[in-house]
Amino acid sequence: MYNVILTTFNARYSHASLGLRYLRANMGDLTAATHIEEFILDTRPIDALEQLLQHQPIVIGLGVYIWNIEQSLALAALIKTVSPQTVVVLGGPEVSYEYLQQPIMQYADYLICGQADLAFPDLCREILDGKPPQNKIVTPLPFKLEQLQLPYQEYNEMDIATRNIYVEASRGCPFKCEFCLSSLDKTAWAFDQNRFLEQIQSLYERGARSFRFVDRTFNLKAAASARILQFFLEHMSDDLFVHFEVIPDHLPEQLKELIVQFPPGCLQFEVGVQTFNPEVQQLISRRQDNEKTRTNLRWLREHTHAHIHADLIAGLPGEDLESFARGFDDLVVLRPHEIQVGILKRLRGSPIIRHTEEFSLRFNPAPPYNILSTNLLSFSQLQDISRFARYWDLCANSGRFKHSLPLILGEHPFQRFMALSQWIYRQTQRMHKLSLQRLFYLLYQGAQLALHLTTDELLPALQKDFAISGVKGTLENVLTRFEQRQQNDAIVPEASPFQRQARHISTQEDD
Repeated sequence: MYNVILTTFNARYSHASLGLRYLRANMGDLTAATHIEEFILDTRPIDALEQLLQHQPIVIGLGVYIWNIEQSLALAALIKTVSPQTVVVLGGPEVSYEYLQQPIMQYADYLICGQADLAFPDLCREILDGKPPQNKIVTPLPFKLEQLQLPYQEYNEMDIATRNIYVEASRGCPFKCEFCLSSLDKTAWAFDQNRFLEQIQSLYERGARSFRFVDRTFNLKAAASARILQFFLEHMSDDLFVHFEVIPDHLPEQLKELIVQFPPGCLQFEVGVQTFNPEVQQLISRRQDNEKTRTNLRWLREHTHAHIHADLIAGLPGEDLESFARGFDDLVVLRPHEIQVGILKRLRGSPIIRHTEEFSLRFNPAPPYNILSTNLLSFSQLQDISRFARYWDLCANSGRFKHSLPLILGEHPFQRFMALSQWIYRQTQRMHKLSLQRLFYLLYQGAQLALHLTTDELLPALQKDFAISGVKGTLENVLTRFEQRQQNDAIVPEASPFQRQARHISTQEDD
């Protein structure tokens, strides 16, 4: 039995909540009475409730994020229905701002706004001592990072063996990009590096090999970044993987000299380009030297083995479809290994909402609060971009069509892939549950019908991709099977709705 349970819904099992581990690491005399229970989005809230209540907790601390607000709302409601005496404490970025409008608040006994590392243990002590505070909203006092106990001992052996290990060498961000909650930070604060690296050394000795840094600006200070890179160079192994989020226009020689030493498969950089439009950058308070960004991306691609994951955001105020397309095409030329096409989201508390009236920003009222239309992008265009992003993940970011993709993209990547994306959606009416076999068929047909490629151009490239895809059989057999299915569907044009639905279900099962 535990007096305090810390819980959240992670996006998937491979994720391990760094926030919950910070909280338990700082519980002090309550550490032994505190337990972490993590779930994934597929977990039914009622099943999560049953597992939580088995511990007979007095307090449940629930981490709420944009990706799990619906599950968190359902869980909080269930807790208060089945065990109303249990104290529910909410925390996390999704409920730290604009919380009065949040339905989940009706089920919360307390809400901690902001960094709860020290405020949550203090609140638990007051509750367990029978002296609960009257104020439902807890605003943590400022603290210095050296006051915190680091959380890395909270990763257990199962975490180390099967999950990504999230770490942070610093908190905060000095930049003011208005789409991001980090724009509310005044600056970035670094943890004492000796202390931090001692903990990373301990994790490494325990077998950890996958390290994902959550720092928003890892390469902000070259000397500190260099020391961390040097640490991993000194601990190189065949299975080491390290992920950093980096500023795209800041890559001093000191870092370059170290980056080139990493072997393939070891180093991944997430590069937030977001937009190449200078007017949009200025509008959203984003400082970025576009020429340096291009130069750095080219250098990383041509001179290092680092895996480059670059981000673009569609729907920013002031950016129309033509501008976004130019930015995408510019990025394709720079050849990052992945281009993540994101849709602007209205993160609660982010300053982006100041542009709502001028640019007619219309956000989805339901999570993930994605932009639905602006004065420059219609709802239909943003729907097209959303589907584009999904099919781009399947076809490009997956790395499965390296030989076919250059033919598909040609000299106008955005325009041509958008045409293909629209064609695929017209044929399938779905963005998920597309088997790899069917994807080969769709690319084969779509590239001919939507992009006017010939069989002689396309088939050799697709055959090379199929040969390394791991799909059993031959490409010719796959194409023939789906072609036959399409012909069979066309034979019964007068099918009833029930028959059409039956064929649709059969197709899903085959996929």
